[in-house]
Amino acid sequence: MEHSPVTTNPLIIMMINMTVVFIVLVVLMYLIKLIHIVDPTKPKAEPAQESDDEPLVAVKSASAPAPAPAPVIEEGISPEVIAAISAAISAYGFSGQIKAVSIVNHENTPWRASARFNPLHRK
Repeated sequence: MEHSPVTTNPLIIMMINMTVVFIVLVVLMYLIKLIHIVDPTKPKAEPAQESDDEPLVAVKSASAPAPAPAPVIEEGISPEVIAAISAAISAYGFSGQIKAVSIVNHENTPWRASARFNPLHRK
């Protein structure tokens, strides 16, 4: 006796498969929530130490924020080079303040070797 498929309707097969997938996802979601609840690595909350001697009062600090440190300018980097680097970085999409520019020795890097062996020829 041969077995024949229960159904050949693709919509029913799709609905069965999607139901199984979503049931598995819901089970995984609850499993992850359970792991977060039972997490042994979570730091334990310390009990609050209450003292009846003094009431707790919020104190607002009146000090001003510290000024940003001045940028360090290395010897040997001209202002034109720093301006060109800053313009390139801002054109790339960085909108923050550039705090430091330094020269890094790239003599023995794979990028330098690749540039030597595969030069770009411009017309």
